[in-house]
Amino acid sequence: MLCVEIEQKRLEMLKSAKKYGMTAEVTVQCSQELDKLLNLIQITPLKK
Repeated sequence: MLCVEIEQKRLEMLKSAKKYGMTAEVTVQCSQELDKLLNLIQITPLKK
C-alpha cells in the first residue's frame, strides 16, 4: 500500500539524515523518492 511505502521511505530518509547529514547525496535521493511517492498519493483517487 502506498501509505506504508511513504512511511518506510520517510523513516529511511530520517535515518540517513541522522547518519550522513541533511545534504548528503543519499539523504537527498531519499527525499526525492519520498516526494515522488507523496505526489502519487495526491493524484491517486482514494478507494472507499
